[in-house]
Amino acid sequence: MTVRERPSGPASTGPRGLGDRDIDGMLFIAEMYAVQVDLLAVVLGGTVPRARAAATRWRRLGYAESGRFGPGPSWVWLTRAGLAACGLHYPPISPALSRLAHTRAVATVRLALAARAEYQQAGAFWRSERRLRVRAGSRAGLRDHLPDGEVHWPDSAVVPWAGECWAIEAEVTRKTVSRTTSVMRELLSRTGDYGCAAADTAVPGRPARHARVLYVCSAGARPTVLRARDPLGPLAARIEVRDLPRHAALTVAPNAAGAPRTGAAGTGGERAC
Repeated sequence: MTVRERPSGPASTGPRGLGDRDIDGMLFIAEMYAVQVDLLAVVLGGTVPRARAAATRWRRLGYAESGRFGPGPSWVWLTRAGLAACGLHYPPISPALSRLAHTRAVATVRLALAARAEYQQAGAFWRSERRLRVRAGSRAGLRDHLPDGEVHWPDSAVVPWAGECWAIEAEVTRKTVSRTTSVMRELLSRTGDYGCAAADTAVPGRPARHARVLYVCSAGARPTVLRARDPLGPLAARIEVRDLPRHAALTVAPNAAGAPRTGAAGTGGERAC
């Protein structure tokens, strides 16, 4: 499976000890902040033991760190050298314990979408929350709500939604209905890219940035999301609600090959990823 997202700058020429598949895996890790090895196996198209071996090799080369943070597979994240090898300028950070469940959920949603035939054939790409945060700069968290990711569909794609940009929200824990409705309105009314001037954020009469918002929810969060959508009136048609993939939880049972199966995120209707 190819899940590579182009870095913002040119990657180093022939990083020491790395092949194309290594770079694919490391780019995915960088954009997701950190990834558990069972999901890394999906990205690399192999088994968990092979993914673990790749992470060990990256660690020996100084490109990655790894560790266990409770039950479930170990986590892998990139060092400053690893980020530089991918042509990225993100600050190196280790996984935030309070965000582990959400981090895993977002990664599974991205993999589920990337597994769809429509996604692959269209050449769609994922723009990560980490990339959006860097683009928004110091204003992130002060003015803008940043989605967990964006999916961009090229204008040339042979799908009904060609040219659209979707906001993706992975809801693991329940928020208040009022807060969720507020986030929905903000995402649906936004006209400018992240990092744009404040005057361009939501300009009446301009096309909306997000043609639709895809909420992918846990069983506990889904009822709140559905209730939050109700007050939106006609805007509610642009909110789609799906279930998180079965392997989105922090503790999962791998399949016989050692890696979870990627669920297939649909492109219409309210069905599971």
